[in-house]
Order: sequence, then structure tokens, then C-alpha cells
Amino acid sequence: MHTIIAGGGPAGWALAAACARAGVRVALVDPAPRRAWAPVYGVWRDEVPGLPDSAVAAVPHTVLATAVTTHTLDREYVVIDNAGLRAWLDHPAVEVITGRAESVTRGDRGATVRLTDGRRLACAVAVDATGARRALTGGPARRPAEQTAFGLALDEAAAERVTGHSPGTAVFMDWRPAHADFPTFLYSLPLGNGRTLVEETCLAAKPGLPQHILSARLRARLTAAGVVEPRGPERVRIPLDLPIPRTLAFGVAGGFAHPATGYSLGTALRLASPVAQAIAAASTPREADRAARAVVASAAAREVHALRRFGLRVLTRLPSAQVPEFFEMFFSLPPDRQRAYLSGREDLAGTAAAMTGLFRRAPWRIRTRMV
Repeated sequence: MHTIIAGGGPAGWALAAACARAGVRVALVDPAPRRAWAPVYGVWRDEVPGLPDSAVAAVPHTVLATAVTTHTLDREYVVIDNAGLRAWLDHPAVEVITGRAESVTRGDRGATVRLTDGRRLACAVAVDATGARRALTGGPARRPAEQTAFGLALDEAAAERVTGHSPGTAVFMDWRPAHADFPTFLYSLPLGNGRTLVEETCLAAKPGLPQHILSARLRARLTAAGVVEPRGPERVRIPLDLPIPRTLAFGVAGGFAHPATGYSLGTALRLASPVAQAIAAASTPREADRAARAVVASAAAREVHALRRFGLRVLTRLPSAQVPEFFEMFFSLPPDRQRAYLSGREDLAGTAAAMTGLFRRAPWRIRTRMV
């Protein structure tokens, strides 16, 4: 069942490797398929139980979240070693094709992927893993809400002065100080080798908060802590509310980005093998495409995604002063409710229970906006 995967990011490589392990003939198409992955990725350990130590750069000893008060998150978080992840996902049976996918034509007997240079690649199954570009599924009809961030890697001592926490601590979010015009938070991760990433993050906005505002706020934190700015910033822009497409897509292109956090890698790593197995078990191209879509876009996944997108709309409409209060309520939920909302992609009952719990805790000034 020849499969072509368009997109050479971690999601595309994860699915390609899983297909190869399942005995599926697979090709990966990307303009620079062996390029190094620059973003800093983090995942919840329980989302990817098979993740090898070689793909882990650091494991924070504590994960904190500060809204109005500070909460300790009882869940292991790991920082990805990108080179180690690439080595883990690499598979000799994956055919690598250098080129940019432009479009696809699908039919009962398979699909044909067209590249920008005019080449046409026939296959049984075509998968869009091109991220927010969505080369094979089409871009969003409207501009999505975005998460944007500006980050710098500091040595541990400097990072401790900025965050106020000891080395090895992950700061999931810290909403202090409050900003009246538009709320942003500090995000911090230990990178290993004595380095720590600190980021100024806009959780969600439409359009995303510009980089110059984020960089000015982060630099103000550094100045207040007496820290000299290093070189090499990280800039982040993640579409949050992309709908799950009706055609076969994977990773961010498949609507994997969580509307409340922007996380998608854990979902991609977890679903790669089930999708590959679905393709391998099918007897016709049409059946393979349908079976793969049933894994990535099940009815439960669509319903949960709709609830999460509703939560995103509530969040983006809150006045700035109420955003930390909203997250204070969220981090006061029982850990299983938090986990269901953050990671339960098909956990409709758990997601609904988390949202109901938030509504019950909310004062009327926030309830009315949720309604």
C-alpha cells in the first residue's frame, strides 16, 4: 500500500517511520527532508510512554504554573532532544524525495501528489503533514487564532534570576506581571547542559501578538533581573484553532495542535503507529484512506476538538485582568480533570467534566462570557 507523506517535520517523520515498521512502502516528500529541527519541543511523558532516553534532553524535577497563586503540576514533563528524536524516527526503508508538495488528486484507486516543480507522484495513500501550510488539504478559510512567543536560551544562573526558581524547574506559565493591554506569560524549560529557555508567550490571539511586543516584554524581564541578553532568539507562531480536515492529514495539518496549549508533538508520536497499522491492514487504497482517517479524525476526536475550540473562543474574549483568574480556576481542578483537558484527545466525558468544573468555579463576571 504505497503511501506518500508530504512534510518532513517530526510528525511526518514519525508517521513515515511507523509505516516502514508496519511493512508499508512509504516515501516522504519535503524541500529539505534532512534539515535540523529548530524548535524546542516538550511533551508530557505519559503521552509518549515509549519515548527513548536518547530522545530526551532534560527532565524538569518540578513543573510549576502561576496564575494568581503558584501550583505544582503532578505530571512528568520532558524536553525533547531533537537530534535524538530524529535518530529514533529515522528508518532505512523510508524513501526520501526532495521537493515541495503543492496539491493532490484523490480517487478510488489512489492519489497523485503534484510537486511545485511539476513532478507527479502516484501512490495509494497521500498524507498531508505540511503543518499550517496544509499543502494537500487547503489552508484555513479564515485566519486562525495563533500562539506566538519570543524566547532566549540563558545559562542556569541567569535564568534563575529571571524566573525566581531553581535550575531544573519548568515554568509551564507565569502570568506575572499583569499587562493591561494584552496578557502574556513567562514560559521556561531546562534544556540540559546548563542552559534554560525563557520565553514570553501570548497564549492565543487573532492575529497573534507581534514579535516586537513579546521581545520587549522578555527583555524588560532580563533587564530587571540584571541579565545580559544572549544571541539566538527562538520565535514561535502556532495556529491554534485549525479544524480537523475531512481529508487525510497528520500533525498540525491534521488539527493536532491543542487549542489551549499549542502542543501537537505528543499526539503525533502517539498516533503514528495506529495510523500506520490501519493503512497496512487495508486491502484497497480507498479502504486504507478511510481507515487512517478513522484513527486521526474519529467522531470523539472531532467532538473534543470542537469543545477545545469553544474554550479557546472563551479565552480570547476574556478581558486581560480575568485571564490569570481563569487559569487559577483551571489549575485548581483535580489533576485527572486537567490531564483530560490537556491530553484526552478522544476523552469527551473527561473534557466536558473539566469544562463543567471550570464553569462551576467561575464567578458570574466570567460565567456570562462562557455562556
